[in-house]
Amino acid sequence: MTKEKEPITDQEALAYHAEGKPGKLSILPTKPLMTQRDLSLGYSPGVAVPCLAIHKDPAKAYDYTAKGNFVAVISNGTAVLGLGNLGALASKPVMEGKAILFKRFADIDAIDIEVDTRDVDEFVGAIKFLGPSWGGINLEDIAAPECFIIEQRLREAMDIPVFHDDQHGTAIITAAALINAAHLTGRKFKDMKVVVLGAGSAGIACLELIKRMGIKHENALLVDKTGVIYEGRTEGLNQWKSAHAVKTNKRTLAEAMKGADMFLGLASKNAVTKEMVASMAKNPIIFAMANPDPEITPEEVRSVRKDAIIATGRSDYPNQVNNVMGFPYIFRGALDVRASQINEEMKIAAAEAIAALAREDVPEEVSAAYGGRQMEFGPEYIIPAPFDPRLMTTIPIAVAIAAMETGVARKPILDIIGYQKELAKRRDPTANSMQHIFDKVQDNPQRMIFAEGEEEKIIRAAVQWRDNGYGKPILVGRVDRIRASMKRMGVHEYENMEIANAAVSKHVDAYIDFLYPRMQRHGYLYRDIARMVKNDRNIFASCMLALGHGDALITGLTRNYTVSLENITRVIDTRPNEFLFGITLVVAKGRTLFFADTTTQELPTPEQLAHIAVRTAVAARRMGHDPRVALLSYSTFGNPMREKSARIRDAVKVLDGMKVDFEYDGEMSAGVALNKEMMSLYPFCRLSGPANVLIMPALHSAHISAHLLQELGDGVTIGPVTIGLTRPAQIMQMSATVSEIMNLAAVAALEAIAQQQGKVAKLPKGKKAKG
Repeated sequence: MTKEKEPITDQEALAYHAEGKPGKLSILPTKPLMTQRDLSLGYSPGVAVPCLAIHKDPAKAYDYTAKGNFVAVISNGTAVLGLGNLGALASKPVMEGKAILFKRFADIDAIDIEVDTRDVDEFVGAIKFLGPSWGGINLEDIAAPECFIIEQRLREAMDIPVFHDDQHGTAIITAAALINAAHLTGRKFKDMKVVVLGAGSAGIACLELIKRMGIKHENALLVDKTGVIYEGRTEGLNQWKSAHAVKTNKRTLAEAMKGADMFLGLASKNAVTKEMVASMAKNPIIFAMANPDPEITPEEVRSVRKDAIIATGRSDYPNQVNNVMGFPYIFRGALDVRASQINEEMKIAAAEAIAALAREDVPEEVSAAYGGRQMEFGPEYIIPAPFDPRLMTTIPIAVAIAAMETGVARKPILDIIGYQKELAKRRDPTANSMQHIFDKVQDNPQRMIFAEGEEEKIIRAAVQWRDNGYGKPILVGRVDRIRASMKRMGVHEYENMEIANAAVSKHVDAYIDFLYPRMQRHGYLYRDIARMVKNDRNIFASCMLALGHGDALITGLTRNYTVSLENITRVIDTRPNEFLFGITLVVAKGRTLFFADTTTQELPTPEQLAHIAVRTAVAARRMGHDPRVALLSYSTFGNPMREKSARIRDAVKVLDGMKVDFEYDGEMSAGVALNKEMMSLYPFCRLSGPANVLIMPALHSAHISAHLLQELGDGVTIGPVTIGLTRPAQIMQMSATVSEIMNLAAVAALEAIAQQQGKVAKLPKGKKAKG
């Protein structure tokens, strides 16, 4: 079991949603709108042409508009999470959240629609007449039984996929897990006795899907708050519950559980007792999926049944039933074949694909990204991990094929291999990699030194570091000021948060004695060193790191990079035969670019450029990317010839003499490096596709380019990440947000883990670069 995550604080959640632009969504144009001509093409009169084309052939809407990659996430807020009927407006944060999950996991553009009515006719009417806007509809957080009626009526009235994820998403992942649990216990669906607790939308959907897959009607008992739903019962029923009534003498959950092969819970905390579990059949299958607390915990189950296979809805236990491994990819497949609906065959295909993926060998990089956790098909791994990148290239294909085979696909895919490659291109591994880094840190907690501990952003980051189980934060600063800031911010728990201050530290003399021999021949007296250690937080924090009183260091919020680096390098050495440089990651427009060197080397020599290329390729691969390295220049392969371009060409020759395992080429312009069409003009280019690692010719061009993209590209920036120190210390930008601080701290912690495990990458053989 992984380490349990502490719940986030109210302040943290509100700050996340309010920081920068309020909310979680924005809209960006995909076509240029710079000139009057652009405006004429994008609007009047040019827009009339596609309008007429669509009027003549409605299918052309998929060619000329965003419809084919556009999903509406719709709710009336009558069943928001586990919070109940909060109303349409209060459901908006959840619907925005669902929209960003579509984009994040399957590159689907989504927009949230909140409909302020509980009346089924009004709701259906509002959506039905807006249908031409979207390629699909994801219904969310709508109370039962209205959700059943709304979905059915919209499916009948519309020719696009309508999918209530609370029902079918949960059902699909549950079915996938059950396929594998039955396989491991030697059961067949037709022989299994199943108990389902919870007769809401998810419970009924799960029951209907597993019945369609082979569970017999008479072998499935549905239980609600009143008890078993049996033939002849009249209390608390509706047509959806009644459809699952069976002939039985059992009336209570305890009676239903006796001899059952499987328990499926979608109800509430502590609804199941140990005695009930003990009464089940041999090798029981227990899916306790109530959130945030299951009907019975895995620990309680294990105390009475060592032979049980257990799944929950929580991330801190194995076998998490998480809808996010379903709905984005199901819609991806449905949209890509322009399906008119998501039918039962497509749902079953998705479930079977997820189950089959869990039975495959898990790639080493996936396991490593989850902290080295053993991922091998068995009782504690019956469904893939939610961040498994293979989901993107598996589930959409299965859904698309099922749609084609059942006749609901209006644009069949003829080249499945090519489609798989297109899906892989849509998946940017950087976001997955950051989650994997945090997971690895959680499995290997690190003492993180926050050098500017009096700053509010730093305190928030430190609290998150502690509460998420990433390790012990050490705040450098004055106790009274830090505590006062915490009180003002509503942070009252000081447990497992250390405050270090030179004025009271018992290690100050040791730090002074450590630093003095390093600096005495650089013009510093002993008293100068004492003053440095006692008055400069970066010096003090670096001494803490050097003497093992912390595992990693992060700073830079109150001082610029150069000053911070100068202070750190007075204490921390550079690795032998290496030099310092910086990598900045920019994630924008669906791609991740690694810029180097963005911090240190003003005009790198050919040998230094080659060294930077090698180290940056290592970093890119660690983040889940297959590095394609472009050494950039003003000229492209000698055109036009410039004196300074020779340095770039010589760097390529240096790489030619090294045993590297990645693609590289140069010198080339940024346009050629990033644009596939321009690159095709040079068939001799060694790169198989657009570059993702950009080795800049000089510090000024690297720094300017990365910051321009950060400010104008509306993307996410990570770094700069400092490379080459013997101990993990990272310097953030002065404008860093709490999220950016956490990302860089995680990178520093990952480096600390690698050093502790002796896994620091070595340079390939070849010329050594001197700093």
